[in-house]
Amino acid sequence: MKVRWREHEMIFVTILAVSQIIFSFFEQGSLAIFQAMSILLFCVAYMTLNLLITPSIKKISFNDVERVFALNILKPFLLIISVSYLLAIGVNAISFYVLPHTVNYANYQLLAWLGYNDRPLANLLFGFNRAIGIVMLFVALAGIRELVIWLIERPGVKRAFRVMVINNLTPLLLVYFLIPSFIDPLHAQFMDYLAWTTPVLALYIYDTFWLFPFTERYSWRQRPVLLRLSISTFAGALFYAIVYSGRDKLIGFLMYWLFLLAVVTLLVWLLYQQRKDKIIQLKGLETALARSTTDLQFLRSQINPHFLFNALNTLYGTALRERSEQTASGIQMLGDMMRFMLHDNNQDLIPMSKEVEYLKNYIALQKLRTAPSPHIRIQENIDEVQCRQQIAPMLLIPFVENAFKHGISLKDKSWIDIKLECAETFICFEVRNSIHGRREDYFEKDKSGIGLNNVRERLHLLYPGKHELEVSENGNEFRAKLVIK
Repeated sequence: MKVRWREHEMIFVTILAVSQIIFSFFEQGSLAIFQAMSILLFCVAYMTLNLLITPSIKKISFNDVERVFALNILKPFLLIISVSYLLAIGVNAISFYVLPHTVNYANYQLLAWLGYNDRPLANLLFGFNRAIGIVMLFVALAGIRELVIWLIERPGVKRAFRVMVINNLTPLLLVYFLIPSFIDPLHAQFMDYLAWTTPVLALYIYDTFWLFPFTERYSWRQRPVLLRLSISTFAGALFYAIVYSGRDKLIGFLMYWLFLLAVVTLLVWLLYQQRKDKIIQLKGLETALARSTTDLQFLRSQINPHFLFNALNTLYGTALRERSEQTASGIQMLGDMMRFMLHDNNQDLIPMSKEVEYLKNYIALQKLRTAPSPHIRIQENIDEVQCRQQIAPMLLIPFVENAFKHGISLKDKSWIDIKLECAETFICFEVRNSIHGRREDYFEKDKSGIGLNNVRERLHLLYPGKHELEVSENGNEFRAKLVIK
C-alpha cells in the first residue's frame, strides 16, 4: 500500500484545466482559443514538474552534492531552466495574438502572471524571471508534498493506517478545493460554501478514522463517546455561525448543530459500517486477538524446550559427579539461555541486564567451541553497569549469531569485536567480524541476513523513528551497528 497523493493531484489539475477551458469557450468567444492555449501551457509545465523534474531531484544523493559536476544535479537544473524558458516564450507567443496593448488580455490575468507585454516577441527573454519564479514555486510545493508523503510512508506500526487515511483524504480535499475554483472568492456564495461544507468534511474525517473506531471499546451511551461527539459537532456549528453570511446567527448555529448531530453523524456511521473491519484492523484494535494467538503458539512450542531443559539439568548433575567442570559450566550456561527463552522471551520488554546475561552466556559458549584455535580472537566490551533500560527480548543476539556463523574460520585468522554502550538516552550495540571467502563448509552463507532482516522488521514495529541500524562491509570486515534512542 502506498500514498496516492501525486496521482490524485494530477487528476485534480487535469479536471481543473479541462473545466476552465470549457468555461472559457462559453465566456470569451474568439479569445477562448488563446486562453485554452495558456491553460494547456501551464498544465504541461506542471506535468513536466511531476513526471520529470521531481523524480530527478529525488535521485540526488549526498555524494552528488559534494561533487562539482554531478549529472543528477545538472539534469533537474537544466529541466527547470528549459521549462521556465519555454513557458515564458510560449506566453509571449500567445500574447502576440491576443494584442495586450489593445484589449489588455481581455481581463484574463493568467497571461499577466509573467508581466504586461505591449510588444510581444520583441524580447525573447521577456517574462523569464517570473516564469522561473513560478516553476520554482511549483518545485517548492512538490518538495513539501514529497516530504509529507515520506513522513506518512515511514516504517512503523501505524504506517498502513496512515496511508489509508491520506488516500481517503486527498480525493475529498481536492474536490473540496475544486468547487470554489468556479466561485468568485469575494462573493457571498463562496463564504456560504465554506460555512456549509467545511464542518461536514471535518466531521466525516474525524468520525470515520478516530471517533467510530474509538466506540469499539465503548458504547454510544458512555461519557467518553458522547463528550467527543458533542465537542466535535459544537466546533463545526460554531465555525458555521461565524462564517455564514446570513442573519439570525443563534438560530442558525442551533439548527446546524442539530443537522451535524442527527443527519451528518448518522450518514457517516452508515458509510463507516461498510469499511469498519478494514479500518479497525489497520488502526490496530485487533492487537489483543493477534497477541492471544501468538501466545497460544508460543505455549505449544514450549513443550519440546521444557523437555530439553530438564534433560540439561540431568546432564549437568552427571558432569559434576564425573568432575568435568568445563562441561558442567557449558551445560549451565546453555540451561540459563533456555530459561531465558522460556520465561523472558514472551514478554514485550525485559531489563537490559537479562539481555546482557543471555549475550554473555552465548559468547562464553562460543568461546568454548573456538578455544582450541589460537588464531581466533573474540573481544567483548559490554557495559552492563550502565545498562538499566528495558529492551525487547532477543533483539541483540541475531547480530552476534551472524558474526559467529559467518565470521569464524577454523583454519584462517578470524576475529569478532562486540561492543555495548548504554546511556540515559540511548543504547549503542556494535558487532564487527572478519569475512572469509566461500568454502565448502560455508553452506549457510546464502542464508545470511535472514536474522538481520527479522531484526529490521522488529525494529520498525517496536521502535519506529527511534532507532538507527547501519550494516556495512568493506572487503575483509562486516560491521553492524544499532542505536536505540
